[in-house]
Amino acid sequence: MQDPILRKLFLGFIQIHILHHAQKEPFYGSWMIEELQQHGYEISAGTLYPILHNLEKAELVTVEEKLEKGKIRKYYSITTKGITILNKAKEKIKELTFEL
Repeated sequence: MQDPILRKLFLGFIQIHILHHAQKEPFYGSWMIEELQQHGYEISAGTLYPILHNLEKAELVTVEEKLEKGKIRKYYSITTKGITILNKAKEKIKELTFEL
């Protein structure tokens, strides 16, 4: 993506999308990449994982490691703080959508 403003907007949309799914159920990174691709976001692991780390650092998601088929997989879940932020974002999205 060339335009830096559009990139920042899309990164915000991606973060909201991540929090939305983390609220539904824990997910792992490669699943999220596929989910975002279904919505038209071309995102690589090199872009997704720093976003997930930042969400974890901001205490919006937590990570739990699970051993599956001989591999350790990290599952991301939303925190109480994450739910609060997601709900505020949803309110703003509804307000903006109504205005547009």
